[in-house]
Amino acid sequence: MTVPRLIAIVFIFACVSFAWLILAGVTVVRTQDVSRALAPQVGELWGPPLTQVAPSASISTGDRSARAQTVQIESSDIAVNLHLDYRQKGLLWYSTYSVDFDGKYKFVNPLEQPVTMTIQYAFPASNTLYDNFKFEINGAQILPSSDLSKGLTTTITLGSRETANVNVTYRSRGVDRWLYKFGDRITNVKNFKLTVTTDFREFDFPQQTVSSSVKEPTANGWKLQWNFASLVAGFNIGIEMPKKTQPGPLASQMSFFAPVSLLFFFAVLVIIGAVRAQSLHPMHYFFLGAAFFSFHLLFAYLADHVAVEGAFLVAALVALLLVVTYIARVQNVRFAIEVGVAQFLFLILFSYAFFYEGYTGLVITIGAIITLAVMMQVTAKVDWESVFKTRRQKDEG
Repeated sequence: MTVPRLIAIVFIFACVSFAWLILAGVTVVRTQDVSRALAPQVGELWGPPLTQVAPSASISTGDRSARAQTVQIESSDIAVNLHLDYRQKGLLWYSTYSVDFDGKYKFVNPLEQPVTMTIQYAFPASNTLYDNFKFEINGAQILPSSDLSKGLTTTITLGSRETANVNVTYRSRGVDRWLYKFGDRITNVKNFKLTVTTDFREFDFPQQTVSSSVKEPTANGWKLQWNFASLVAGFNIGIEMPKKTQPGPLASQMSFFAPVSLLFFFAVLVIIGAVRAQSLHPMHYFFLGAAFFSFHLLFAYLADHVAVEGAFLVAALVALLLVVTYIARVQNVRFAIEVGVAQFLFLILFSYAFFYEGYTGLVITIGAIITLAVMMQVTAKVDWESVFKTRRQKDEG
């Protein structure tokens, strides 16, 4: 391996790396364009993230000079069922869901005289639908008015210490997360029970929310409970839906870091070629770099049409077939298999590490150290002076 050939290989490496940067940038732009164009459509079809606010109540005694008095909820018993239903649009997956809500609340007249209680209920969102919506007070259904932009408001008359039992049920749908708010500010919560049943295993609690008191596995997901006898809370309750691997961001990340895998691959080929006298011509390196690039190019444009795992598998098989068959014709089958193994390690496994967010750097580091250790052990007894001298004499001759 002469210095001019090494310079040529470095130049090829730089050109392929530049092509990867362009592909990564194009993929980022495609993903952003798709997100801007399709996110509103997903919201129109499935609704936004839903935030259910607890109903509120106030009382007045009929004395016009007296202000209305806010009444705290005496007890809350809420059951929520969340059903996850992923939707793919272009290079992005959306965590859409349907929710069945059943909330039972109690308000008590704290005075020793009859009062007029005003109960207000706000819908979780204005731009979605509510199937089988019911709002009942002491068993009597309250029919919603035509204008529900500000929610539903109704009044009832309660006797001394009398209880108003409020029941709210509906089925709706949203995306990404479901939240329950105790109120608009720090709220005193009494006798609170919320049970959320999911049909999915993975989930998270959003920031500034209270984690569940009880967590029990079910056949398909989890049963989560929040139980509070008395609580002063500024935080809320929420469930973050699990997210699928996003093809667009994944493809761009893989393309941005692809030069690292190609650098390892070229380094191994240069060392093996120098030791075994099987050095490849720079044009061979050009076609090998193009085969590496074909993996990311095919994956980036196939992932928005098929499942991301299937796109990865097809792209990996195509890239391996290109390299192995090419080297088999250039050199021999044995060397082609060895090159294929190196490609599998540095391209396929390297790229697959990006499926596991948070572990990519560790996997790359471990792979680099293992590669270094193997190359050091294999070449420990090599007389590099004679190797390069022999190659130089051969090339000059």
